[in-house]
Amino acid sequence: MERQEINMESKTAHHFSRRELLESFLVASCVPLIAEGGAQTQVPGAAPRPFRVDVPQATIDRILNRVRETRWPDRLETSDWRYGANWDYMKELAEYWTTHFDWRKAEANLNRYPQFLARVGDFDIHFYHVKGRGAKPVPLILTHGWPGSVFEFLEAIGPLSDPARFGGSPDDTFDVVVPSVPGFGFSSKPKGKPIGLTTTATLWNGLMTEVLGYSKYGAQGGDVGNGVTNQLVHAYADSLLGIHFNGVGVPPPPEAEQTPEEREWVRTVNAFMGVERDYYNEQQHKPETVAFALTDNPLGTAAWITEKLKLWSDSPDVLEPIFTKDQILTNIMIYLVTDTIGSSVWFYRGRVDEPSNLIGKVNVPTGFASFPRELPTLDPPQSVLARNFNLIQYTKMPHGGHFACWEQPELLVTDLRNFFRKVRT
Repeated sequence: MERQEINMESKTAHHFSRRELLESFLVASCVPLIAEGGAQTQVPGAAPRPFRVDVPQATIDRILNRVRETRWPDRLETSDWRYGANWDYMKELAEYWTTHFDWRKAEANLNRYPQFLARVGDFDIHFYHVKGRGAKPVPLILTHGWPGSVFEFLEAIGPLSDPARFGGSPDDTFDVVVPSVPGFGFSSKPKGKPIGLTTTATLWNGLMTEVLGYSKYGAQGGDVGNGVTNQLVHAYADSLLGIHFNGVGVPPPPEAEQTPEEREWVRTVNAFMGVERDYYNEQQHKPETVAFALTDNPLGTAAWITEKLKLWSDSPDVLEPIFTKDQILTNIMIYLVTDTIGSSVWFYRGRVDEPSNLIGKVNVPTGFASFPRELPTLDPPQSVLARNFNLIQYTKMPHGGHFACWEQPELLVTDLRNFFRKVRT
């Protein structure tokens, strides 16, 4: 690829090549526990087996004791998150974690909807599967990202699968499938080497077509989920009714062809990469180092995740994230009780080590929901999206950020209903 420098206005800013920007645009896009250190596996070819989150008390106690015994770093004087995880907020979160947070209540919430375990390829895939109520539900697979989890989609499952009960039309019903990405939460982990988009997309298509028997389905995702969804449509276009993103990485047009809006977007992306890519580079280049730092460090894991939940979301308060402490801790605990914070980081390297094909315009109908606080790498102008996808719906949202469905489930559900109404035939 020709190397072109995309300059920024600031003389002190970093400069990134077109190749580096292209990578950013394209990329930015554990087995269930039955005993301490134990696991259950699914027999290959067997029907999906019902699953419930049921973590041993010894695991919970070990995590809480590690939080109580944490040796705290020195405090930098600040009332915001400019230095990373805010010391005062993390102190509050740790106190709440060890005195008020109720994992059993969170567990009951996670168990609200039917969950299953299925053997697909070399992996035991954990997933929610909720059949739609209404005429001709559209099968829809929703893919989470990092540092999120299936918990991101929990509040959307009911409105999507049973719209009439939530004030919608039964004609907009979906069969909802929400899997845990391998190495995240309750799915099994890669063994010995990381996986990336290609393996995950192959697993998802196998889950939908072979395990669940759908000949056609829709797919939605943001963050990691956007890459998986994009790979799905490139590899299995004939199986896709439509795809929907709340953020997706795509390359910028050649510099000579850019509109003023597109040039401004490239400048914004360039500035963002200069200050917000440190975590990404470390996780992609040295994932095992991050795994060593976080795996036996619950509060460190909490800080690593919470900083992103705060800074990437539409959180108007200077100190408080938009999410409640119960929400934040539920998501963090999913990583901790399954020992998957390290293997989730592997995915960043897997996206480099494992070949994937995201080149060429997608002809499958595509929808995009643009949230105002999305990462600029994942929020291209409508004109750029139209170059890369058969864009039939583009929605500017009034509020919301990177964790779209978690932050604004009603807005995302409405957009999904509107989009799939166009492709249901």
